[in-house]
Amino acid sequence: MLFLVIAAALLLVFAISFLRDRRRVRNGVYLFFCLMFVIAGLLFELARVSETAAVLILAAMVFLVPVFVLVLAGFLIANGITMLRREGRRVANLLSLGAGLGIIGMIALTFVAAFHPWEPLVMFVRSTTSVLFYVSFVFVCFLLYSFVYGRFPHRTNVDFIVVLGSGLIGSRVPPLLASRLDRGRAVFEAQRAKGRQPLLVTSGGQGPGEDLPEARAMADYLIEKGVPAEQVLVEDQSRTTEQNLRFSKAVMAQVKPDPRCVVVTNNFHVMRAARIARAEKVNGQVIGSPTARYYWPSATIREFVAIFLSHKVINGGICVLLFLGGLSG
Repeated sequence: MLFLVIAAALLLVFAISFLRDRRRVRNGVYLFFCLMFVIAGLLFELARVSETAAVLILAAMVFLVPVFVLVLAGFLIANGITMLRREGRRVANLLSLGAGLGIIGMIALTFVAAFHPWEPLVMFVRSTTSVLFYVSFVFVCFLLYSFVYGRFPHRTNVDFIVVLGSGLIGSRVPPLLASRLDRGRAVFEAQRAKGRQPLLVTSGGQGPGEDLPEARAMADYLIEKGVPAEQVLVEDQSRTTEQNLRFSKAVMAQVKPDPRCVVVTNNFHVMRAARIARAEKVNGQVIGSPTARYYWPSATIREFVAIFLSHKVINGGICVLLFLGGLSG
């Protein structure tokens, strides 16, 4: 019962933090521990009825962890190969392959250290495992909360719909960006069906290999799909997500003070965009559009790395302490 009480307290903390600002990434930590205490509490309650059943379920959970890790490694390697074939050899496209190979490499090192206990290798494996355990914990919290945040309904009374750019191919809107624009247009049409007249803001400057600013091509795409030209605003100076939101906020403020908006990006980018929107004091939540399945794993890892490094003092400090603790253990 104690575990369930703790779970209820953590759920309350999560709810309060979520209601105050659902864009906080740390909400995922509260939710993760809440679920862990729920599982522990249910196992203890089951043990009162049948200790054997509780032990079997716990044993199955423990057994499934290494199986899951091996399956995950294989999936990441296969996905990485697919990314290289379809998207080309860029560093961003190597993340899932690198993660899968890294898992296999760490498993191999662990076995070597277990059967040939050379002290420096044992210390390295112990320290690295501690760091990887922490990084994996943060990643699970990130995935869990990204799933929850992305499925929570956004506000229905907005003044603006901001669509973030993601790159052009020459002057053509590629499928990844088209997905964002189609989602933004769907929200726009839903708002109009309810009698509101929001404005669409396309956001993105001109990058290498692009024939014109992203926002211009995005606006043309929306107009071709039937959006009235007078209801599309263009922000064509930004080069990063931070600038997308900062400059779009300025564009909206010129039309209406304290604008309310919804920001549209791809589903893998939602959590980082939400964190940046909060930092830029943009009055709006972030929603995601569908992404090709093969593209999602690598893109999600990239977004997690960006969020992890954005808290480099805390996360870096914890990783250093864990690594040094492993060396001295």
